[in-house]
Amino acid sequence: MAPPIKLAIVGAGPSAFYVASRILSLLPASSSQSLKIHLYDRLWAPHGLVRYGVAPDHPEVKNCTHKFDAAATDPRLRFFGNVNIDTPSPVPHALSLPLSALLPHYTHLLFSTGCTVPILHSALPPSSYCVPALSLVHWYTQHPSRPPAPPLERISHVSLIGQGNVSLDVARMLLMPPAELAKHDVPAPVLAVLERSAVQHVSIIGRRGPLQAAFTVKELREMMNLPDAAMVPLDPAVLRVPDGLTLTRQQTRALQLLGQGSKNAFGSTKKTWSLDFFRSPTGLVTPESLGASNASSSQPQAQLSLAHTTLDPDARAVPTGETSTLATSLVVTSLGHRAEPTAPWYDPGLGHLRTLGGRVLDTVGRTVRNVYASGWASVGARGVLASTMMDAYAVTDVILRDAQGETRADGEATTVEQVEVLPREVGDDAPPPEVERALREGLVTDYEAWRMVDAEEVRRGEAMRKERERMSWDEARSFLATARAQ
Repeated sequence: MAPPIKLAIVGAGPSAFYVASRILSLLPASSSQSLKIHLYDRLWAPHGLVRYGVAPDHPEVKNCTHKFDAAATDPRLRFFGNVNIDTPSPVPHALSLPLSALLPHYTHLLFSTGCTVPILHSALPPSSYCVPALSLVHWYTQHPSRPPAPPLERISHVSLIGQGNVSLDVARMLLMPPAELAKHDVPAPVLAVLERSAVQHVSIIGRRGPLQAAFTVKELREMMNLPDAAMVPLDPAVLRVPDGLTLTRQQTRALQLLGQGSKNAFGSTKKTWSLDFFRSPTGLVTPESLGASNASSSQPQAQLSLAHTTLDPDARAVPTGETSTLATSLVVTSLGHRAEPTAPWYDPGLGHLRTLGGRVLDTVGRTVRNVYASGWASVGARGVLASTMMDAYAVTDVILRDAQGETRADGEATTVEQVEVLPREVGDDAPPPEVERALREGLVTDYEAWRMVDAEEVRRGEAMRKERERMSWDEARSFLATARAQ
C-alpha cells in the first residue's frame, strides 16, 4: 500500500486548484491511498489572479472557479486564507508563518505562488508619476494590499510601457465609459474614481513593432471597439511585412485590424489612444524638475524621453539615434513579473523557483524530495489559463509517480541525489497549531467562509444590477462574525 499523502500547497490561485482537483480525481476517496490537501494563501479570498488579476469586463475567464468550487466540496481539501508563508507580505493583516512552521506537518509540498513582483524599467524609477501596472490592476480589483487610487481627476494623458494584454486591460479600463463598466465586477469606490477621470489619451508604447507585440487579437479587437474612443491611425510603413517573412495566423489578423483602425474614426471622439511602436523609454523628468508653474498646474505633466528603435537581424530592438519626448501625466510600466526573490529555492537568473520537471532543486541542483512547483512559480509569468492547467496536470502526474513508487515515466527508478526537508510520515491531518488558532479567532478564512462571502457579494451586486459588489477584508471579517453569531 502506498504511504499517505499530506500535501501543503502554498498559493491558492488557478494552478494550485488545478493540481488539487486533479489529484482528488485521480485518487478518489475510495482509493487505498490516504490523501489530505491543505491550500494556503496570503490573501483572504481564494482563486488568485482569477479574482485579483482578470479584467472586470472579462467575466467569462472566471468560469474556471466552478471547477475550483467543486474540488473544495471534497472533505479531503481544506483552504486557509490570510496566511502568509515565509515571504514579505503586502497584506498587513495576514498571519505570517515561517516555512519551518509548515514543514513538520506535511509529507509533500507544492509552491503555486505565481509571479507577484512587477519587473521595473531601469530608466523609470517608481514615483508618483510612474507606477507599475500591477498597482492599477490591484486598485480596480480591490486587492487586499490596498494600493492607492490614481488621481485620475488630475490626469489627462497616460503612457503605458509595454504592449501585452495587461497594458490593453489597463487602457480599456481608463477609456471605457464608467456606465459600461458598472454592470461588471467593479467595486463602487473604483467606479467613483473612474467617473471623475480626466483621461483623454492613452499611449501604449513598445520598443518593437506590431509583429512582435504581445497582445492577443481578442484584446486588440476590444480596443478597436471601444464605444467612446478612437485609435490614432498608424503609418502604413509600420504595418509593412518584411520580404520573405511568413506570418502566423495571429500576426495576419492583428495587421488586418491595425490597418482597418478603430470602429470610431479618429477625430470623432473626445478620447483617443495610440499604439506607439519602435519607441523605448530612456528617462522621465517630473513636473517639479521642469519648474514650479508646471508642477502647480491642475494637471501637471512629466516629460517622457523616448529612443526611436529598429529591429536588428535577430529581431532585437536597437536605437536608431533619433529621440523624442512625450508630455504625459502618468507613466505605467507593464513589463512582466517575477517571483518573490526571498522565496525558498528562488533562482535570480530565472526569476522564479529552480525546478526540473516540476520538482524543486536546491542551489547545487539536487532534488528537494517531495517538494514541487507549478504554474508561474515554476515556469515564469507566461501563458494563459489553459497552459496553466496543462502544466498543473503534468506536475500532478510527477507528484503521484513519486508518491507511488519513486519511478520516472519510463519506469526507471530515480537515482538523482536528493535532500530532505519533509518528514516521511506525519501523525495527524491538522494544519500547524498557529493556523488552527487563528481560524478559530476569525483571522484565517476557510472555504466555507469564502462561500458565505461569495454569495453575499453576488447578492449585493444583484441589488445594484451588477455582477457582484466586492467586500474588503474588514467588511468580510465583520460580515462573517455577524453571520456566525446568528
